[in-house]
Amino acid sequence: MISRVKSTIAEYPLQFWVLFCGRFIGSVGGSLVWPFLTIYLRQRLDIPLTTVGVLFAVNAGVGLFSQALWGPIVDKYGRKLPMVVGLSNEIVVMMGFALLGSVEAYAVLIAMSGLIEPASRIGSDAMIADLIEEDQRASAYALMRMISNAGVAIGPAVGGFLAATSYLLTFSAAAATASVVLLLTIFLVRESKPELPETEEVRRSGGGYGYIFRDFYFLAFCGASILLGMAYEPFLQILPVYMKEGFGIAESGFGLIMTTNALMVVFLQFAVTRVTQKYPDAYVMAAGAFWTGLGALSVALSNNFWQFLVAMIVMTIGELIWAPTSIAFVAKVAPVDMRGRYMGVYGVFIGLSWGIGPITSGYLYDNIAPVSVWHLAAALALAGTLAFAIIGRISSPSHQSSRPGDFQDETFE
Repeated sequence: MISRVKSTIAEYPLQFWVLFCGRFIGSVGGSLVWPFLTIYLRQRLDIPLTTVGVLFAVNAGVGLFSQALWGPIVDKYGRKLPMVVGLSNEIVVMMGFALLGSVEAYAVLIAMSGLIEPASRIGSDAMIADLIEEDQRASAYALMRMISNAGVAIGPAVGGFLAATSYLLTFSAAAATASVVLLLTIFLVRESKPELPETEEVRRSGGGYGYIFRDFYFLAFCGASILLGMAYEPFLQILPVYMKEGFGIAESGFGLIMTTNALMVVFLQFAVTRVTQKYPDAYVMAAGAFWTGLGALSVALSNNFWQFLVAMIVMTIGELIWAPTSIAFVAKVAPVDMRGRYMGVYGVFIGLSWGIGPITSGYLYDNIAPVSVWHLAAALALAGTLAFAIIGRISSPSHQSSRPGDFQDETFE
């Protein structure tokens, strides 16, 4: 076991492991808050779930614009500066949630999060693509998911009990962990943007996003991802309310369910990805979407804590299959000098699913029947399964403009 760990560490450069540690700390802090944000907004402001959905849609709507903004910035100015900006904004937003208390104030904070948060994610994902060779990227992103969920295994369990005591304490703790990650990024992370020959950069100059929007294979993948994202979203935003209001299961119960989800990722993600990376990306995504749909159907049939736990386990099997593959696919098809823009455009499509999803789920929950949310999620996942399977029959063109993994220097500035 120890030799296997040492072997895995040796496969990746030192800077990757700095990002790895930062991802763990950040995920602990973030997961203190996000699983309970829907309940917090609903209780503190005494607003219907549809209004909560509109607030989340504000975040997603602003995020659609910001994805397009930060992609070119990451490509032109590098990965580190956007990461610093995004982490700084997270600190401000968390403290704002702790200290303010009106719909208008929270709408501004949520809009700020949507505008600036993508900077850190796009920068980090592009940096990993810079650091890691193509044949190891899926495993690298799997490791990042694994350590993120190690943090999530801790965060919701602690956050559920903190939230029952004081949301002020919860948000303050989240701000503190973001501050630690910010310091790590400033002092230990080195810029990784590859320096390409001028001829390579000129070859697509003037194309910008036009080049991406002619990449129909990539766009088809993004479209299918919208369906999967809308099927996945209710597990994070609707399930805690559905369990509490429909079946009397408290926040601590949902925290334990999310901890189970996280522990599955921690212990199984790397091994699952080692297997799935041997198969075509689109077919892997189809399998993941299928299991996600089974999870949604399982929620619709559940009425107690243990049944909801089983439903989450089923959904998590799908998540283990599709999540690392999605971002590895984007890194694979993106030219080296357009990684930020490709990841930004992919983020726009995911943002669409997270913008449409909460409003649709909230409307169904408030006006039709709470269980109808899960019927829709199952149908969307099935549609996504079919879409990815069709995409799998399309041959992917070669996009790489130069050899990946150009940045391998392990020294820090």
